[in-house]
Amino acid sequence: MKAVAVFPTRKQVSVIDHPEPRVESSTHVKLRAVAIGICGTDREICAFHYGTPPRGADHLVLGHEMLGEVVEVGSDVRNFRRGDLAVPMVRRPCRHETCPACRAGRQDFCFTGDFTERGIKHRHGYMGEFVVDDEQFMVPVPPALRDVAVLVEPLTIAEKALLQIRDVQKRLPWTCPVQAAAAGIPHQCHTALVLGAGPVGLLGAMALVVAGFRTFVYSREPLPNRKAEIVSMFGATYVSSSAHDVDALASMVGSIDLVYEAVGAASLAFDVIRVLGTNGVFVLTGVPGRKAPISIDGELIMRNLVLRNQAVFGTVNAGRDAFEAAIADLSVFVARWPDAVQALFTNQLAIDDAPAKLLDGRNSIKDVIRYA
Repeated sequence: MKAVAVFPTRKQVSVIDHPEPRVESSTHVKLRAVAIGICGTDREICAFHYGTPPRGADHLVLGHEMLGEVVEVGSDVRNFRRGDLAVPMVRRPCRHETCPACRAGRQDFCFTGDFTERGIKHRHGYMGEFVVDDEQFMVPVPPALRDVAVLVEPLTIAEKALLQIRDVQKRLPWTCPVQAAAAGIPHQCHTALVLGAGPVGLLGAMALVVAGFRTFVYSREPLPNRKAEIVSMFGATYVSSSAHDVDALASMVGSIDLVYEAVGAASLAFDVIRVLGTNGVFVLTGVPGRKAPISIDGELIMRNLVLRNQAVFGTVNAGRDAFEAAIADLSVFVARWPDAVQALFTNQLAIDDAPAKLLDGRNSIKDVIRYA
């Protein structure tokens, strides 16, 4: 089959002939690709910042955002049959018996770092015509989402963050809607700020609007621009950093209860953390490259963290709960803002065109390799 692969030692990205995977276990599920997303991680691997082939291989098949149609199942598969749609998960557990997260099926919280990831670390990815994996790593998708479910995996980043935010909210009864209702306390509407207007940021902003946050998206592109138009489609507010610095942003937005960072820029993140509100939560999802050190007002940040009861956490990868939440929210997005969801798709590609787009994704939001 055709697949898109990166050769790290040769510094090469190309379409290759790759062996078609086969069902070799009674719990295996084989998918035929419907759509495969191209994301920033893929482009960083193609820039040779990271990405590790399987042991003994000189190349890594790319891709970790995929929607597939089931074409074959093993004899013990119970939750899938031919014709079903599925999204495969990305991370696979480490083998250490001492890792409680992986042993509990929560490899997204792996303690050892010896996990593997499809299309990223020690396992070939999904950027080919067929994929085979174990049923436990497949998540069913309703037929109604066939045209958009390739967005599920990038949306899981925000969904995992929201799941953790809800756990943090439980410390404040008036912040958690469930606890507030049970205690008869009026629930306060909260403000969320999303840093970055790429697909992870825009999908995260949609999820925050659905969750009831008054949502702002802060990105560098000056107005007017296409991303700002999309933001307005789903009821959030776009603010350009080219026109408003962080202090002006804070004056405009008011108290910021949640920051969802989706840009991978350390200098911006630590500038914005200065203006996080009382009891606020700051979520980091970006992984910046190794660049020169930045200057921060560490004393102010530390003082605010303590005196304002703030919480900061990072989140990466996602478990089944986040995938299921993403599928549920994506159904809501399509029902409420179909034009905004469709506007996220910039280019529909054939697989032969993927290497060029991986190496030059300028002006793209979400580029997708489409099959039938």
